[in-house]
Amino acid sequence: MTESGKANDLLAQIPKSDKGLPPVHLWNPDFCGDIDMRIARDGTWYYLGTPIGRKPMVRLFSTIMRRDGDDYFLVTPVERVGIKVDDAPFVAVAVEVQGSGEQQVLRFTSNVEDQVDAGPEHPLRFEVDPKTQEPSPYVHMRSNLEALIHRNVFYQLVELAEPRQIDGQQWLGVWSGGVFYPIGRS
Repeated sequence: MTESGKANDLLAQIPKSDKGLPPVHLWNPDFCGDIDMRIARDGTWYYLGTPIGRKPMVRLFSTIMRRDGDDYFLVTPVERVGIKVDDAPFVAVAVEVQGSGEQQVLRFTSNVEDQVDAGPEHPLRFEVDPKTQEPSPYVHMRSNLEALIHRNVFYQLVELAEPRQIDGQQWLGVWSGGVFYPIGRS
């Protein structure tokens, strides 16, 4: 079977539902090998080295993604195939701010149109590259899948940041869903 045939077979196996995401956490089919599919750090999906230009196809593939340990898979009831993810499988491309202060809620929208409100179920985390000091902010989307927060959205968070004492040190961070998320020391 050709590589393009493998992708079409995967698409055909996805159960149709209007009730949300497929229950990939319940499916445990045999591993069928890796396919030449990669998600770049900017959220672009590639198949056989070529960007997938059809947004509905990317959205459909994104609904059957699962992460087990450090490995990413596309999973159907009958097949599990490995894919490569450069950083995070999604990119948070927009944030909507509701309220302010401790009552504030940050709603993130991903490049595949998923939406989550940051808070206890969808925490934010901020990693800093030890060499470059470049921040990499993330929001938990579902299961153990995260979205890298796009630079423009991160700048919006920095504008919203307020100071707070944590363990005797001054930090800048944002509130969402009743949780304070430290971005960095002030």
